[in-house]
Amino acid sequence: MKRKKIRRRYIIKRRFKIFCLLLILAISFPFLHNHFSPKQQNQIVTSPDSILVLVNRNNNLPNGYVPKDLVTPNIQFTFKEDLPKKQMRKEAAEAIEALFAEAKKNGMKLYGVSGYRPYERQKQIFDQKALATGEAEAMKYVALPGQSEHQTGLAMDITSEKGAKNLLKEGFGKTPEYQWLKENAHKYGFIIRYPQGKEDITGYNYEPWHIRYVGVKSATKIFKKDITLEEFISGAK
Repeated sequence: MKRKKIRRRYIIKRRFKIFCLLLILAISFPFLHNHFSPKQQNQIVTSPDSILVLVNRNNNLPNGYVPKDLVTPNIQFTFKEDLPKKQMRKEAAEAIEALFAEAKKNGMKLYGVSGYRPYERQKQIFDQKALATGEAEAMKYVALPGQSEHQTGLAMDITSEKGAKNLLKEGFGKTPEYQWLKENAHKYGFIIRYPQGKEDITGYNYEPWHIRYVGVKSATKIFKKDITLEEFISGAK
């Protein structure tokens, strides 16, 4: 009888300790989540409409952000459907029209592949890539929703006539079209956003097809200094 009482007390104490531990964890979880969750550590950009807005792994666009001046540039695309990904912000759209026109004069035929991308579509693309390759591999190329330049309406993925059937391959970086683009994009306000050798700074693998509008003045400085947008923004502070 005495042994049963002792055992019962032991069980009660043990259950009480477990209950207290669970209670402490339940109370502490919101605090821990807020302080150590990567998403919570990211900054929310305060000027999403600026043509110099920095959107990357550490800087999120505000929830529900949609550019107010989206238009479809008069350029050739790799598809005919009237989809949102044809769109860019008005200033960037006018600039890419001029860029493509000049490329054509120089015998370079460029195609638009993907411009504006809403939050929901970015989430679909990331989830599909993560399912196919794993999240770690997906993170090398695909932005998390809210962290994509495409959502700003200032970016466009492009390719050459040869690459129109095999979209967005690193091989585009070895084409005459890319070489011309690399040397002339800044004259129209664009930069190669994710250059080779700068992966540790941009957070993404080399993407020769991804150009970003920042305005002629800033693009020219970035081109001449051979730096990334992150380095340019950091140096401007």
